[in-house]
This record gives sequence, structure tokens and C-alpha cells, in this order.
Amino acid sequence: MTLLTIRNLSVTFDTASGPFKAVDGFDLVVEAGEILGIVGESGSGKSVAMLGLMGLLPPSATVTADALAFEGHDMRAIGARERRRLIGAEMSMIFQEPMSSLNPCFTVGYQIKESLRIHLGLDRKARHRRAIELLEQVGLPEPERRLSAFPHQLSGGMSQRVMIAMATACHPKLLIADEPTTALDVTIQAQILDLLVDLQKDHKMAMILITHDMGVVAETAHRVVVQYAGQQVERQSVETLFVEPHHPYTSALLSAIPERATGDRLPTIPGVVPGQGDRPNGCLFNPRCDRTDDICRTVVPPHQSAALGEALCHYPLNTAGKAA
Repeated sequence: MTLLTIRNLSVTFDTASGPFKAVDGFDLVVEAGEILGIVGESGSGKSVAMLGLMGLLPPSATVTADALAFEGHDMRAIGARERRRLIGAEMSMIFQEPMSSLNPCFTVGYQIKESLRIHLGLDRKARHRRAIELLEQVGLPEPERRLSAFPHQLSGGMSQRVMIAMATACHPKLLIADEPTTALDVTIQAQILDLLVDLQKDHKMAMILITHDMGVVAETAHRVVVQYAGQQVERQSVETLFVEPHHPYTSALLSAIPERATGDRLPTIPGVVPGQGDRPNGCLFNPRCDRTDDICRTVVPPHQSAALGEALCHYPLNTAGKAA
């Protein structure tokens, strides 16, 4: 069953230098119970696309889409009250920085219980019991004592577990995890990923995992969207993407995985993701691509990313009947 449909989503910010399109033509379909990964470097528009879906962008952002539907609800047309009912209950998000996402002025218990009061209408005793259950579920030691702790009294890993408890408190049908292992050490990263996958299976919820780590995608996701400079450049199943990537950017990301590296030096992608003032003509990836020619520098590639397995590229890799 299709849970989320996004078609031709664009997000434009008003800036002092003029409008800047941070997300351009984003398409997505998420089925109930699946894990979908969105990968790309910082500045690729991954988080902005999801914040646009949830209506959490500032007034300077203009969000447009041909379709933005969640479980039959048109997210473009619903009012503030209906959106508030959905966000946090049916659809929730774990934000990038747990240390700054929790309100430093309120205890952990207050922040967890607030969503239980608003969305589930539980009384005080029921909220307290449920908050303890949630902290136990995410593996936080001494859960009852942690309810009275303030965010600054928790480590990064503990804060992330609290964020996960808050996000899953109302059993959402869709969980968006925005780089949930950022700034955590390797051991804690693995624990957090295992916890998210276990919760996803237990609650049978869909999950969108935003990350720049291809290894994380390989371990957790069913399908992958590759995002670059605001554009969706490739969509594949995990199995196909890691064996036959079609876009040169995807191939370069895979080559930079240490386990895949050959030779004495780890491959890198030269340059940076273009911003507002340095966007090239033609293909946006052409200044960093080792397959660039005059067509790439002058002609925008045909937008083929809406079709599964196609790449936003003049010369896709590993594609029958096309240049390799």
C-alpha cells in the first residue's frame, strides 16, 4: 500500500542575492513498511525536501509540488490544525542534531509527555507510565530517573535515544530519520541504527533514512534515492544500485566507501556541491565528473529520474544500449 507520494516537489528560498532553488523536481513514493534511503553530500537538498513535506521550513521558503499526499491527505491543502494532528502522530521526524533539537529549558520527561498529551490525550499517570516505557524501549538506562533530567545532562547518544522515543511515542506510520548518527562515535552509531531498524520492524512503520553514508544505506534500506545539488539523479533498489550504479555521482560515492577502495589512496570526489552563486551550465555535476564533454557543459540532461533505474545523465553507466 502506498503511504506517501511526492511528485515534482520544489523548494525555493528568497535570499538577498535573489531566489535560490534548493530542491528541484523531487519525486518519491514510499510504501507502507519499507525503508527508503536518501543519500548525497551536504547541500544536496535531502533534509530540505523532507522539511518541505512536513511544513517546517521558514516563511522565506516557497514549496510547490504537483502532488504531496500522505495516506490520502493532500499536504498542500490541509489547514494548520489538521497538519498539527498529523505531524508528530502519523508522521514524525528525528532531526540531525539531538543536542540542539531538544529544548534546553524543559526536562526530558516533559518533552516526551507533551506529545502524548496532545496527540493521544493520555492523563498524567498514563503519560508517565508511557514515557518510562518509551525510554526503556530505546535502551536508555534508569529511564524513570532520566525523565527529570535536562538535555544538557545527557550525552549525544542518550539525547538521540530520547529523540527516537519522542518520534515513535504515538506509533507513527512514517518515520523520517535525518542523519540520525551524525556526531556520534562508531559504536553508538551502530546501536542507534540497530534500534531504528528494530523499531521499524516492531511497529511495521515506513522509514525514510536521510544520510551521506552509503554503508548505512546498504545495511538498512530497501530502495535508494541519490540526490545532488537539489536534483534527484538516480533511484534504484539497494541490490541494483550497489552492483550497477547508473549515475557517475552514484558511482563516485560508492568508490569512496573504504571497503570498496582499491590501491593505496581512498578515492575522493573533487570540488564541492554547487551553491547559489556557482551553479554550472548543463549538467550540475559536470565540473566534478571525469566523463564530462561539451554536451555535459552546455545541455541540461533530460529529466529521467522519475523512471526507476534511470539516471539524470547524458551518458548513464551500466545501462543497456547507452554509452558506458
